[in-house]
Amino acid sequence: MIPLVNLKKQFETIEDELLVEMRRVLKSGQYILGPKVEELERRIAEKLGVDFAVAVANGTDALTLTLDAYGIGKGDEVITTPFSFFATSEAITRVGATPVFVDVDPQTFNLSPENIKEKITQATKAILPVHLFGQSADMDEINRIAQENGLVVIEDACQAFGAEYKGEPVGSLGDAACFSFFPTKNLGTMGDGGIVITSDPVIAEKVRTLRVHGSRTKYYHEQIGYNSRLDELHAAILLICLDHIDGWNRKRRLHGERYREELFQLKHIQVPKPSLNVQHVYHLFCIKSDHRKKITEYLDSRNIQTGVYYPCCLHLQEVYKDLGYVKGDFPVAEMLSQTLFAIPLDPFISVDDQDEVIQALRESEEVV
Repeated sequence: MIPLVNLKKQFETIEDELLVEMRRVLKSGQYILGPKVEELERRIAEKLGVDFAVAVANGTDALTLTLDAYGIGKGDEVITTPFSFFATSEAITRVGATPVFVDVDPQTFNLSPENIKEKITQATKAILPVHLFGQSADMDEINRIAQENGLVVIEDACQAFGAEYKGEPVGSLGDAACFSFFPTKNLGTMGDGGIVITSDPVIAEKVRTLRVHGSRTKYYHEQIGYNSRLDELHAAILLICLDHIDGWNRKRRLHGERYREELFQLKHIQVPKPSLNVQHVYHLFCIKSDHRKKITEYLDSRNIQTGVYYPCCLHLQEVYKDLGYVKGDFPVAEMLSQTLFAIPLDPFISVDDQDEVIQALRESEEVV
C-alpha cells in the first residue's frame, strides 16, 4: 500500500537524533514544561517573527485557550469556515460562544472574505480563518474587515506550519495563531502537541496561566483553567523536526507541483490551484472529482491509499442542528465535501510511488 502519509519513514530519517535527545530527556528528570519546551517556544517565536509562543497539549487546546484568553464566551459569535476539521468550531463552542459559518472559495477551499461582512453582528467578537491543507487564507482582506469592525483575528494554522502569505509566515498574520503538532502535520511529533503564537504580552500571559489550571503560582488559582501542558519529550522531538522542516516543506512543494503538472489535463479530475503570493506547503494534496467514489475505489484496488477531507461540513454536523443550518446554506463547502479527496504526498514519497499514483489516476479516467 502506498500510504497517504509515510510517518514511519519520516521519523526513521531522524532516528539517531531522536534517540540521543530522548535519552537526554530521560536523564534530565524534567518531563513537563521544562527547558526543551522553553527552547521550542523561543525558536518558533523567532522563526515566525512574533514575540511569544506558548506550548500547549494539542492544537484543539491551542484554539480553545486562545479564545478563552481573549474573553470570548457565552453570547459571543465567532465567524469561521464550515469546511474544516471539527476542532475549529468545537473550540468556539467549548468556550460558550457560537460559531457563525461563511462559505469558502472554490479554488483555495479557504474562508471567502466577500461573505464575511454580511455575517457580522453586535455579538461578533472574532474571525477565525483556517489555512486549509497548507495554504494561507486571504489575510489582507480578512484583517481589513476585522479592523473596520473591531474584531480579533485568530489564525487556525494547524495544517500550515511553514506556509507564507506575501512573504510573511502564517502565524504572524493575525492577532494570534494556533498550530497543531499532531503526527501527520508538517511539523509534528510522535503524539499530541500544540502552540499559541502572538505578539500580545497580555494574551501570551493569559494562555500561560490557563494552561496550568489558571495558576501563576503553584496552588494559587486566579481563574478556572485547563490542564494543557506540552511534555519535554515531545518538545525534544519537535526541536529536531524544526531543524528539518524547511527541507521537508520544500520536498512537499516539489511533489505537489509535480502532481499539478502531471494531472491537470485529466478530464474527470481538478487539481488545486494555489493563490498568487502564497507559499503552499501541501499538508495534503486534495483533488476534486464528481466521480470520487469510483476513483478512490480504483486507487484502493491498486493499493494506493486516499482520504476524504471532509465528508460532512461543520454546519451539518448533528451537534450543531440547533443552530438552524440546513443543506444548501453553503453550496461551495458542501460541493467540496462530496468531491474532494487526498492522494499520497509527504516529503519522502518516492518518484516510483508518485509515478504509480499518477498512472493509476490516468487509468481511472476509463472507469468513471
